[in-house]
Amino acid sequence: RHHATVTIVHACTKNPERITCEADIVVTAAGVPSMIRSSWLKPGAVVIDVGTCPVEDPSAEYGYRLVGDVCYEEALSIASAVTPVPGGVGPMTIAMLLCNTLDSAKRLYAFT
Repeated sequence: RHHATVTIVHACTKNPERITCEADIVVTAAGVPSMIRSSWLKPGAVVIDVGTCPVEDPSAEYGYRLVGDVCYEEALSIASAVTPVPGGVGPMTIAMLLCNTLDSAKRLYAFT
């Protein structure tokens, strides 16, 4: 509706850095820890990191910590907004799942 171009980048895409550095909004769910570096991002871009990856960390309580697909510290210096991992999109995902469950139940029982 607003003349947006949507591009999907996956594991077999040639030169993914060249594609993502032109994007105003980057949504990532690759499952590769810190794959997207600041050089991949356009200054001022909005970055939504959906990927969650455990990485070994002996200093952490369980021996690992969760990180996203985006190198968070680097992205903060170039992007206008970055969702953290953990604690970014997870709560929103849960809220939307509950909302959709409630809507489905209302339809099922013809409840308005």
